[in-house]
Amino acid sequence: MSELKEVLTKDGSISLRSSLFQENFHSLEGALKETEIKFINPSDLKRFKDKSLNVLDICFGLGYNSASLFNNLIRQNSFVNWYALEIDKKPLEYSLGNKAFQKLWHPKVLKIFKALSQNSQYRDKSFDCDILWGDAREKINNIPANIKFDLIYLDGFSPQKCPQVWSVEFLEKVTQKLNPQGYLITYSCSAAIRRTLKDFGLNIFNIEPDLVTQRLWSNGTIAVKKIDEKVIQSNLYFKKLSSMEEEHLLTKASIPYRDPALSSNTKDIIQKRVKEQLLCNLKTSKKWRDKWGMTK
Repeated sequence: MSELKEVLTKDGSISLRSSLFQENFHSLEGALKETEIKFINPSDLKRFKDKSLNVLDICFGLGYNSASLFNNLIRQNSFVNWYALEIDKKPLEYSLGNKAFQKLWHPKVLKIFKALSQNSQYRDKSFDCDILWGDAREKINNIPANIKFDLIYLDGFSPQKCPQVWSVEFLEKVTQKLNPQGYLITYSCSAAIRRTLKDFGLNIFNIEPDLVTQRLWSNGTIAVKKIDEKVIQSNLYFKKLSSMEEEHLLTKASIPYRDPALSSNTKDIIQKRVKEQLLCNLKTSKKWRDKWGMTK
């Protein structure tokens, strides 16, 4: 755990900071709050009451997203077929040893997490769960090809810190596993990520900031293959991209991360992108920010 340091966030929930990535697992505003606002609320889980759903959690980490998901599904009698991809076992081990984390969840959630930590799987009449340990770029191939997901959570470290899980090539694999009307949800509002998903034919929506986060222009991104207007209109968290956001996709910031063999390291992926940005004729991010009065 030497490279992981405990962080107490403003809502009282604990998180970790990675010295390797020089980044926190969650916003300092709150690990639990971030999970609810950026992943659980947009998922509209009541759609699956008394029904089954397939979920893929990419970069499981401490487990907040899936713990909150399971907590909600237990209450509404849903059946979930769940997969997770994670390279490091230490964050889950930390969660299971932390009393503050344990107090947040239904006892069954902790039972599932313990089984995942010990056996990498959990089975009962309502939960069919597998966590695949290792590089997500490889382990995603171990998910049966016939499984398409109703929800995909993409929650890795930021693209600049961990571009391996945000590359064109990896995101192509991810989008291939999305149900036609499934939701791919991520906290990222990066132009590079949104443009990549859009180029794969997905419809891109902003996660609507709420009163808690109204100073932000976005809480993240939802991508769907086929739009069901009724569903979209009933989900309060879906918001069409503004003119400002659409224009963001036409700047140098929208140049994607590339990892052709799905084996490049962070430095090589970043350098390749910087070169491509220098050679392209797109507007700079600074000009875009200046036009829209943004300080950063």
